[in-house]
Amino acid sequence: MKIYLIFCCWYIFLRGYSVKYGVFLEIYLIFLWVMIFIFVYWVSDGENMCLVEINYTFACIKPFFMKKIAAIHDLSGYGRASLTVAIPILSYMGYQVCPLPTAILSAHSEYQNFRSFDLTEQMQPIIDHWKELHLHFDALYSGYLASERQLDIVEQFFCDFKKDDNFVLVDPVLGDHGQLYPNMEQKMIEGMRRLCGRAKVITPNLTEAALLLGHKLRTEVQEREAIEWCVELGELGPDYSIITSAPVGGQNQIATLAYNRLDGRLWRVCSKYLPASYPGTGDAFASVITGCLLHDDSLPEAIERAVHFINMGIHATFGCDHNPLDGMNQEKVLHYLVESLPYFTYELLGTFK
Repeated sequence: MKIYLIFCCWYIFLRGYSVKYGVFLEIYLIFLWVMIFIFVYWVSDGENMCLVEINYTFACIKPFFMKKIAAIHDLSGYGRASLTVAIPILSYMGYQVCPLPTAILSAHSEYQNFRSFDLTEQMQPIIDHWKELHLHFDALYSGYLASERQLDIVEQFFCDFKKDDNFVLVDPVLGDHGQLYPNMEQKMIEGMRRLCGRAKVITPNLTEAALLLGHKLRTEVQEREAIEWCVELGELGPDYSIITSAPVGGQNQIATLAYNRLDGRLWRVCSKYLPASYPGTGDAFASVITGCLLHDDSLPEAIERAVHFINMGIHATFGCDHNPLDGMNQEKVLHYLVESLPYFTYELLGTFK
């Protein structure tokens, strides 16, 4: 056991150098650690390697293999939105979240008189340090961006950190309920289109889909129209275009639509409509989609789990004496992120090429 602990400490010491010298040393250290494990097992004849030792081995190795997600969002001190939603969801799903904060808010922006500290000037130094550390991310995930300059910084970040073995998800936060958010101008919409063109996945709501496509904003959209918009979004460049809160004709339901540009298939997941609205549900939805796709779930499986999680969160909140501005009680339903789904309801609407 003592020899084994010495080897563990030695490995952790060497592990620090992988940050400085890059991925090739990391590969070498993985190989070295496997050899150490085999050696210790051979010395002990396999009899004294108790379960605790084996668990300790994997505890040391786990951070080494844990997938990393760069999450580019604002951080609210109060209220569940953006990073305060994304970090617990993705951490519960087993990922290391690396925040690149765009701003710090006293409370999220739907609270009156909130204070905001813009971090645009700090974003590039953080990115530069990540480059010095030779960091590699398995997913790049962006949400609310407050200015044209932040759009430019994030676009360059995608250029620098996008590799063949990772993907980009853009949640194009621009508006909701048929209205553009304050401080969002035409140049912001144009910049968000550019970001969507660099993404594998985009997750606009119905209002944001209209803005990205240049359609007139309105509060009511027909079911067929939403389907056409979902397919049309693929022309911006993403492989997967997902529209949330889409209408389902004549029913007390809402739908999530997902178009796969690569094979032309369009999927839909319907859920019962509840007369409730909570900030941060879009952030939660996009976070679950990111985690599911990193887990190699298919597109319809990913939207099924995301819709199920949001539904359970809304139901866990709707019956409570709760200020809606506080957001969804996601802490009560995090376990649904890793449990087997009780059913699958997704349906294929057709192939559009």
